[in-house]
Amino acid sequence: MSLGPTLETARLILRPTSGEDFEAWADFAADEEAARFLGGPQPRAAAWRAMCTMAGAWVVRGFGMFSVIEKASGRWVGRLGPWQPEEWPGTEVGWGIAREFWGKGYAPEGAAAAIDWAFDHLGWTEVIHCIDPGNVNSQGVARKLGSSILRHAVLPPPINESVDVWGQTREQWKAQR
Repeated sequence: MSLGPTLETARLILRPTSGEDFEAWADFAADEEAARFLGGPQPRAAAWRAMCTMAGAWVVRGFGMFSVIEKASGRWVGRLGPWQPEEWPGTEVGWGIAREFWGKGYAPEGAAAAIDWAFDHLGWTEVIHCIDPGNVNSQGVARKLGSSILRHAVLPPPINESVDVWGQTREQWKAQR
């Protein structure tokens, strides 16, 4: 049973989260460096709840972050895509990539496909990326996507973290594509 679409890029498959993703998701969530700007490392039980939250967003909202699968190997690379929990500062396309896949350009490649999908199928008029001011790698991804800092926000409880809100309008995105 598929809860949402499957998108493909040159090197990636983006599909809704499923139970088969758990082992790789748990390893990613436990990695101190990969999870540094995503609320910190999580034990397996918390990673399970986070993964189920993402899968459940597809049922409740009709969208959620996609699991990212590397076409060449079939391996789970991370999760990225549309995300808008209650009281979130906007319509976000976010990303989190497992550390062993950093530096391959998977975040901007997958995020670009997710942004296209969010604008074309969800009707969003703006896409944002909530980025910790110290997260230089994600700032680089946002720049590659053509985003810039729009404003600052504090994420809702229980996160309560101050972030830079990067992003762009649908018109800006379409003009650069």
